[in-house]
Amino acid sequence: MAQAIAGGLIKNGFDAKSICAVEPLAEARARLAQQFGVRAVASAAEAAPLGDLVVMAVKPQQMREAAAAIKPLAAGSLVLSIAAGTRLADLRRWLGGHALLARCMPNTPALIGEGISGLYCAPQVSPEQRRMAVEVLQAVGEVIEVQSEALLDPVTAVSGSGPAYVFLFIEALQRAAKELGLSADQARALSLQTFAGAARLAASSGEDVGVLRERVTSKGGTTERALASMRDDKVVDAIVRAIHAANTRAAELGDQLGKD
Repeated sequence: MAQAIAGGLIKNGFDAKSICAVEPLAEARARLAQQFGVRAVASAAEAAPLGDLVVMAVKPQQMREAAAAIKPLAAGSLVLSIAAGTRLADLRRWLGGHALLARCMPNTPALIGEGISGLYCAPQVSPEQRRMAVEVLQAVGEVIEVQSEALLDPVTAVSGSGPAYVFLFIEALQRAAKELGLSADQARALSLQTFAGAARLAASSGEDVGVLRERVTSKGGTTERALASMRDDKVVDAIVRAIHAANTRAAELGDQLGKD
């Protein structure tokens, strides 16, 4: 995700030399410098003084260690966490009370600039710092701001995990296509373009997706038969239950990761 953000910022006109990446692994550090032209260093101390915005794009299990490394250097910087499940109260504690904090949940389409991120900023964050965080995240897609940090758990359940749900549905379309006699290449092409095209149509239309669904569903036709089968199998209910389960797990992870 850090590479996606760096690449997106540079593509949007940011000076690569104004970006400093902290990467402990020498091979990855060299790759970052070569690919993006950014300054790449081995430790937070080498990056000092830190900039106006510090993006903590690390695994949740590494966040406490990463926070300890920047703790003496972060004064005045907005610290933006991309680590799933890491709550700002815990990050603030690990940073010795640093209050200029924001947290976001992007998703993997950010890797091609088509992501969407949920963003929450602590009350101490200024409007200018909020705009800066939004601008950085817009380098990899769209941004929605939520007014409560607790709402990042539903964001995680819907859009953070959401690409996996989409891939699962595409897998099912491909499987059915192959069972009905189409080749693997044909099944892939039909499934991917159907999903991509329908998503673009929904995004470009001002109408509710339910209306769009009804327009495809002719009385007595093939679509009506398929949707009736899905209703019998309670597919929609199963999807909604799954997202609630993901939301519950996101909250559990926050509890676990914040334990001292």
